[in-house]
Amino acid sequence: MSGKWRSRLTGGLRPVARDVPYPGQGRGNTVLINYLFLCLLALIYIFPFILQVATSFKTDAEATSAGMKIWSDNWTTAAYTTLFNNSDYPLWFKNSVIVTLIVTVGRVFFVSLAGYSLARLKFRGRSFVFAGVIAVMAVPSVVLMIPKFLVLKELGMYNTYSGMIIPLMVDAGAIFIMKNFFESIPVAVEEAARIDGAGTFRTFWSVVLPIAQPALVTIIIMSFQGSWNELTHFIISTQSPQLTTLTKGVAGLTSGGLGQGNQYPLKMAAAFIMTIPVAVLFFIFQRKIMNTAGGAVKE
Repeated sequence: MSGKWRSRLTGGLRPVARDVPYPGQGRGNTVLINYLFLCLLALIYIFPFILQVATSFKTDAEATSAGMKIWSDNWTTAAYTTLFNNSDYPLWFKNSVIVTLIVTVGRVFFVSLAGYSLARLKFRGRSFVFAGVIAVMAVPSVVLMIPKFLVLKELGMYNTYSGMIIPLMVDAGAIFIMKNFFESIPVAVEEAARIDGAGTFRTFWSVVLPIAQPALVTIIIMSFQGSWNELTHFIISTQSPQLTTLTKGVAGLTSGGLGQGNQYPLKMAAAFIMTIPVAVLFFIFQRKIMNTAGGAVKE
């Protein structure tokens, strides 16, 4: 029997995949060139971040005159001391954590429900609702700034946590992602649950949602990053110093206050601390993004 087919214990035949090289594999100098090129791209991509961290540990005079020099002869943590002792940075950080966590949890729950409803439930006007979701995705966020401000004022939500959080709990792009993922899940999975007596919500919560883990992880990362880095909504939803978030506070530092002049280390320190939570979240969940819904149903 040829090497292309091999007998199974049951007597059937199945094709055996030939050895196919992985992307990047090759012979001789090809592999070396590929890896050198990838290392060069990685260095170009990460160099600004390295420069940012290095600058945050320099003195003001050295940061101004050093240019793109990374190494410093006078390492100092003065910028971080000034940031935490002479500014409201801890308060900004706390507000960002509160808003981001609530928005992320709420958005994952609501967009999952909306995506499942559009993907599986049959109701009149479903196509019209989905068209509305697509239409919202096409509207620039800056166009909605004044209407959002007026609505928040009329509802009495201006200068409150609810005004900062509730408008961010639903996102049209996230609904679109969840709808497409739910449609890729075999219907047989839900039919088996309904045969066992599960209702619509029980089927969604206990059967479909665990299968949708890759999409959920994607939404978690997008929601966390989006709400953590949000600026325009917080500008129109609050003016209270007690409700200032990191993005709004750091923007104020770079335009005046403690950040006036050439205090580059202070600005870089504030930006560096701000990037840590998003980077940690991505590295924790990055492997789960690549999973798929395949294997939910055994043939």
